[in-house]
Formats: sequence, C-alpha cells, structure tokens
Amino acid sequence: MKDHHAAPLALALAVVLVWGLNFPLSKALFNQIGPAGFLGVRYLLMPLLAVALLCWRFGLRWPRLDRSEVWPLVRLTLIGQGLHLMLSTYGMQGSTAFSASVLLACGPVFTLLILRLSGVERLSPGQILGVATAATGALLFTADKLLAADWQAGLGDLTLLAAAALFSYYTVASKPLIQHHGGVTVLGYGSLVCTLPMLLWCAPSLAALDWQAQPPWVWTGTAWQVAGGGFMGWLAWGWANERRGVARTAPLIYLMPLIAGVTAWAWGGEQFNAHKLLGAGIILAGVALAQFSPALPGLRARQQPPEPSC
Repeated sequence: MKDHHAAPLALALAVVLVWGLNFPLSKALFNQIGPAGFLGVRYLLMPLLAVALLCWRFGLRWPRLDRSEVWPLVRLTLIGQGLHLMLSTYGMQGSTAFSASVLLACGPVFTLLILRLSGVERLSPGQILGVATAATGALLFTADKLLAADWQAGLGDLTLLAAAALFSYYTVASKPLIQHHGGVTVLGYGSLVCTLPMLLWCAPSLAALDWQAQPPWVWTGTAWQVAGGGFMGWLAWGWANERRGVARTAPLIYLMPLIAGVTAWAWGGEQFNAHKLLGAGIILAGVALAQFSPALPGLRARQQPPEPSC
C-alpha cells in the first residue's frame, strides 16, 4: 500500500521540481534568443509533439469534434494557450523568474473570481478572505517597482497577472470540452491550432535569429522545456492526480515558487529583499486559503489550479 502511494507522490514531487527549475531556465533562454525567438522555436516543436501525443493515445483514429465544438476549441486555445503563453513569456522577460513563479500561481484566485462573476459559484467567507489576502500580497509584492517608477518591471508583473487570469478563464471555459473529449485531445488539438498563428507572430524573430551562433544548451533547454516540462510533465501530473487525488496533489504546486526562487538565486544571482519575500508568502497563503477553503454547500465544485506554462 505504501509503495502504491509512494510512486505517485514521488512523481508529483519530481514534476513540481522540474516546473520550478523551468522558470530560471526560461529566463535564461529569453535573455539568449528573446521571447519571440523562444516562442517560435517552441512552436516548431509543438506540432510534432502534439501529433506524437495524439498517435500515442489514439493511434491513427483521432477523435472527431462536433461542428459546434470547433470554434470554441479554436477560440479557447488561442486565448488559453496562445495568448497566455505570449503574455507569460513577455511578462517574465520584463520581470524575474521568482516573480513569474509567484504571480502565475495566482491562477486559482482568478478561477474563483471568474466562477463567481459567471454565476457558477458563490464564494464562502474563507474564499473571500483568501482572495483579499492574495490581492494584498500582490500589492506588496509589486510595490517596490511601482514606487521606484520601474515601469518595465512593473508592467512585466502586471502582464504575468494578466496571463494567470487568461489561463484561469481557459480552465473554466474548456471544462465541457475536456469532459467530453479528454485532456489529451484538447491539449493536442489546441497545440496544432496555435501553431500557425504563433509562427506567423514569431517569424521576424526566427528569421533574424543567428541559429549557428547559439550554444547547444539553448536547443537542449528549449527541447526540454517543451517536451519534458510541457508534455511529459503534464502527463505525469495528470497520472499523479488520478492516483493520489487532486485534493492531495494540488498543494504540492505551492512548492514551485520556493524551488524557482532558490534556483534563481543560486544560478541567476537574483536577489530578494524582506518585503518581496513577505509579499510572496502572503500571496501564496491567500491562494491556498482561497483554493482549499470549503465551498458553500449545494454549489458546483470549483476548478483545480492549472499547470504552469513555464
């Protein structure tokens, strides 16, 4: 019995470790080839991985979508995958790896607010307190940049919050498609839908990129980001959730900013002052309180936190 529970826990912890390490790696890749260059290389790989994923799951008989589902899938994936990844990438370029890991973790708070505004769920007192706590922490976390008129860094943080909100919208709005066709289908088809628009956006940066001058770690790091931290990490996280239960696995996500912060300090020389650490702690406490406080009785269960994109 212990071994039955130990393997999913070990795998979930490994995924969280990989996702935490990916934030400093992403920052290094952006500094080397630029945000658009990274996105372009990513979407040169994404269709290959999407096809491999769909063939692994379904062979050559891929699921067919109803006509009424095609446009919702296109719209949701362009917003939840394409625009979300663009904002996350450009936001991190203007901010730091640690800030990105903390601010993108605000996703569950935005999910609750979207559910409340759409009339799906009313917030319990504990959830309201969690939302207010996370908002207070976000203000404290970004206050130094705003007070110092560091508009580039402040805009980067706000862009990261917008990215978290967009993916929360995707988490809520894509639920019917995922329930009908499964997460593998939605992820695979969504990756294919986003490929052409993203490559068109990134084409100038890809054309200007000096491919031969890039060190090998750029290509191995990008391939790992997409295949390892992305597709393989997503599948492993889903397997761990299935075996352990989402309620027991989801809290492990809040280890991610700790891993990203320590790695960014040790590898990238990122510095943290006391109020930054305090703000991060308040944000994560608020997010955890909002997510895990009991919902009001008789209402639909809320969405679980989305997997990070970086």
